[in-house]
Amino acid sequence: MTQSKKDKPPGKVTLRDVARESGVSVATVSYVLNDTGSVGEKVKKQVRTAIKRLGYRPNIAAQAMRTGRTKTIGIILPDLRNPFFPELAQSVESAARANGFAVFMVDTQESPTAEAEGIYKLIQYGVEGIVWCPSSDKDYFKEYNGAVPVVVIDRPLPDYDTVYSDYVKGGHLMARYLLDQGHQTIGLISGPQSIESAAQRRQGFLQGIGDQASLQWEVENPFSINLCPEAVAALLKKDVSVVVAGNDMIAIGAIKLFHQHNIKVPEEISVVGFDDIPWSEIVQPALTTMHQPIGELGKEAVNLLMRRIDNPKASRKSVILDVALVARQSVATR
Repeated sequence: MTQSKKDKPPGKVTLRDVARESGVSVATVSYVLNDTGSVGEKVKKQVRTAIKRLGYRPNIAAQAMRTGRTKTIGIILPDLRNPFFPELAQSVESAARANGFAVFMVDTQESPTAEAEGIYKLIQYGVEGIVWCPSSDKDYFKEYNGAVPVVVIDRPLPDYDTVYSDYVKGGHLMARYLLDQGHQTIGLISGPQSIESAAQRRQGFLQGIGDQASLQWEVENPFSINLCPEAVAALLKKDVSVVVAGNDMIAIGAIKLFHQHNIKVPEEISVVGFDDIPWSEIVQPALTTMHQPIGELGKEAVNLLMRRIDNPKASRKSVILDVALVARQSVATR
């Protein structure tokens, strides 16, 4: 007589119970659960039906002990207050789930200490790989000497598999667009130059404007809606026709400041950003920005990580995704 779900509490159902219910060996049930071995679709369906009927719940810890695999990865992000990163995290989780992996997330809140501790804890918990968006150019993984596969996302770093958008091209496209709109006096609030993606955006933009426009001032600011005193002082000079921000959060912070001081955007000063986060469409005026494919970033990062997990000795690979200008209402023609 087969074991029914009512005969035994769900937490007590064993692998042997599933094997007995589905009429196969324990090894076959294990193959189906771990998606290994050569098992026909008919048998897989029998086993999965038995699992559902009995309410079997695999003991993940025991599986990890047997197989050496936890089917988990980690993702380390610098600041979940920035809408860019929750969307990125969601894309990573979705791609990981499609590969049969669960995700542990660490929000470092731009704290070097939290970043270092997060890396240590994820390795300690036994994740099979980590998607890492560094908060600076400091390599916190170096001391672990390849203990876990790592893919760096949104931040071009050497010695790692990486996936990021073409920031240099994005900066160049924005420069050409503003020149075409007749802007000749420019203020630049760049992101932290210790972050390579911010440095590349700045590089591309300055290359794009060349000597065709005047850079009146430049200030470095965190990737945040909160503007540093130097940025506030520069913006209130009102001596530029357009403000170029290192990302959308900085741009939205600039628009907010202008609203507070009754400076009209874009009639008096235009503003542009970079990233095309959801907020860029709802801020008033809607923000002209550079779109990067956040969903593709997450998907490609997980693809690279699965590749690295399956083959730790594979050659290093970088995936660079295209960007596109999104023209909205925050830029006036001069």
